[in-house]
Amino acid sequence: MIYTVTLNPSIDYIVHLDKLDMGITNRTTSEEYYYGGKGINVSCVLAELDLDSTALGFIAGFTGEAIEKGIRNDKIVTDFIKLENGNSRINIKIKAGEETEINCQGPYINSNELKRLLNKIDRITNGDTIVIAGNIPNTMPDDVYEKILERIKDKDVRIIVDATNALLLNSLKYKPFLIKPNRQELSEIFGTEIESEDDIKKYAIKLQEMGAKNVLISLGKDGAMLIDEFGNRHKAGVINEKVINTVGSGDSMVAGFIAGYEKTGDYQYALKLGSVCGNATAFLSGLATKEKINELLTKFK
Repeated sequence: MIYTVTLNPSIDYIVHLDKLDMGITNRTTSEEYYYGGKGINVSCVLAELDLDSTALGFIAGFTGEAIEKGIRNDKIVTDFIKLENGNSRINIKIKAGEETEINCQGPYINSNELKRLLNKIDRITNGDTIVIAGNIPNTMPDDVYEKILERIKDKDVRIIVDATNALLLNSLKYKPFLIKPNRQELSEIFGTEIESEDDIKKYAIKLQEMGAKNVLISLGKDGAMLIDEFGNRHKAGVINEKVINTVGSGDSMVAGFIAGYEKTGDYQYALKLGSVCGNATAFLSGLATKEKINELLTKFK
């Protein structure tokens, strides 16, 4: 089973306006709602790729109920901890020429509720995959990722971490199967500007020396690069099509990589499918769909 962990899921409320004028009432031209959170995004794209997953994390209140109901289908099992107080957050994305985001904090998570999540983590067993993605809510301890990974360190579990800075670095001692920094995050980790492909590979290998097996680096308009566990470099480009939305593209890439590797055991194909899924999300208003993924697979080289 593939497990995804979303500690602070959200409903993303996207409003479109011709322009945003401060201090007066503005009228939208259209609105959209999406169920957000990096782990949830991975589960949703895995479902489009016909892979089952279990979504773990925390939900609260009427918004939490909407998130759970909205993502549950025959490919996604929802096994969230329902918090006693508060509501799952609503993030507001204002698109009026420029894009403005208002991301909310989310509900308070106490130590007993965290313990309940860790008890669910204990059920993960040999052969399973766990995806831990995103930032930690400010109501939780900074080492919560480590607490999760500590519970499975002696099991044969495929660990995938999509996080930044200390969250990522502190996970490396658990030897994750895959990490996915982008070029900027790679530069921040090592305190240097990383431009060339040789530099990217050099610093990806440093992350492997620190514990990561495979390092997938997203490069924006330049595509993506994978340094696999054997030291091989794989590259993938991008498809030329109008970009509508970048939110969730990285999560879609992770989902595609997981599906590609699960189905073939081939790193080059895993990178290809991951890149196609990331592109598919970028070309849609929401996450990648099966139809868009299959369309782009015929175009991708």
